[in-house]
Amino acid sequence: MSPKNKKKLLIIRIKLDKLDNKLLSLIKNRTYLVKEVLKLKEFKKEIVDRKRINFILNKIKNKSKKLNIDTKITNRIWKNMIWSYIEYERRNFKKK
Repeated sequence: MSPKNKKKLLIIRIKLDKLDNKLLSLIKNRTYLVKEVLKLKEFKKEIVDRKRINFILNKIKNKSKKLNIDTKITNRIWKNMIWSYIEYERRNFKKK
């Protein structure tokens, strides 16, 4: 890699690091909301809502298309996020 491209790469990586920090902040906010939702669930079987999951994934797919983002990327990200939070809810569910 040329020195010029190395410098460009470094600048892009710095921007990616800043963006990652913003994403972490958003994840923290999302986690708070998931905790609030979990407080409302009375039974462990309420944790997985297939209708809601499909609704979210379809909504993300449509928005991704409109924004010209590869739908395979956003679908994988959202599926992983959804199932990660489902696992979080299962670990933290407390029967009322």
